[in-house]
Amino acid sequence: MMIDFMTLRADFPLLQQKNRGKPLVYLDSGATNQKPQSVIDAMNQYYISDNANIHRGVYELSERATYQYEKVRHDIKEFINAAHTEEIIFTAGTTAGINLVAQSYGRSKLKVLDEIIVSAMEHHSNIVPWQLLAEQVGANLRVVPITDNGEMDLEAYEKLFTARTKIVAIAHASNALGTINPLKQMIQIAHAHNVPVLVDGAQAFPHMPVDVQDLDCDFYTFSSHKAYGPTGVGVLYGKQKLLEKMPPYQGGGDMIESVTFARTTYSKLPFKFEAGTPNISGVIGFGAAIRYLQQVGMQNIAVHEAELLAYATQQLVTIPGLKIIGTAAEKVGVISFVLDGVHPHDIGTILDDHGIAVRAGHHCAMPVMERFNVPATVRASFGLYNTHADIDALVSGLKDVLRLFK
Repeated sequence: MMIDFMTLRADFPLLQQKNRGKPLVYLDSGATNQKPQSVIDAMNQYYISDNANIHRGVYELSERATYQYEKVRHDIKEFINAAHTEEIIFTAGTTAGINLVAQSYGRSKLKVLDEIIVSAMEHHSNIVPWQLLAEQVGANLRVVPITDNGEMDLEAYEKLFTARTKIVAIAHASNALGTINPLKQMIQIAHAHNVPVLVDGAQAFPHMPVDVQDLDCDFYTFSSHKAYGPTGVGVLYGKQKLLEKMPPYQGGGDMIESVTFARTTYSKLPFKFEAGTPNISGVIGFGAAIRYLQQVGMQNIAVHEAELLAYATQQLVTIPGLKIIGTAAEKVGVISFVLDGVHPHDIGTILDDHGIAVRAGHHCAMPVMERFNVPATVRASFGLYNTHADIDALVSGLKDVLRLFK
């Protein structure tokens, strides 16, 4: 089915506004993307018509809210091709999912001198939780290096495995470089050593089809707000056989079966990991975002954003003194760059005066900046609503930056 992505911009009310008196050019979807009206409407409708706590009430409002909430769990299970609905754990986001695995699986499995493999391209959210775990149990982090073009060094990766390796935590796609990692191959290597793999899917899930059974990953975590849904909601997928053996990460209501002062027993999956009243409206909004993505088609989105990436790369390399950081063969719609003699923060400020929203900084990936010996980069990241006109505006704005500084 052919999709006219230009017409889809009308689905996003925020994109109709002006920024600094100029048409808004939003190129920061890697941080968070904008929300279609259908997502906003679904959340409003919940509060207008169905607001009640879930799983606990025997009255109609609660039953309606519970049905909507649990339907989203089923829809996400289908969307990522999980084997069981019980494998879908609602969290506050990707970071929460990683922390859950680190503190539940990690604390119960790792001991002194055990090893955790991460990569040099990880977001801080997939580094710091493992550092905390390592400090708690006396384990060590081992880091996969990345090449000069921003790709994973697979030969070095395979050499990191030892008898003490207990888990691998890697990004599906880099938020700072855009690199899409060869995930199936990396998972196969880890499994050959009987090591489970957690995947940070935050930067991949909104941009391409994800099939967790095909990948054979053990854990996969992602956020709603990077996938056209609301903030404060995410998902941890985990293989049922692993989740069943993991202890609860947090205690409270809805994750218990019975409580006495002598002993507490816990609910079955997935509720064992969902303590307290959840973000009900957020989950319902995420469900609407999933439906929107299904209507557009993930393969259509992947093709559209790949074309945008190719066009943007072609245009940006014509700018004197501009260097793209991260030139992997396979990338999502992310371009990070530096400009000779101009600090990225200055570039971001000047572009903002032109109505262009980009991210300037270390992108919560300081080890990446250190690897490429830059203090920061400018990052333009695309969503399904971006067009050639947005890229043309970026190029024009960067030429104004050059004129101002040269």
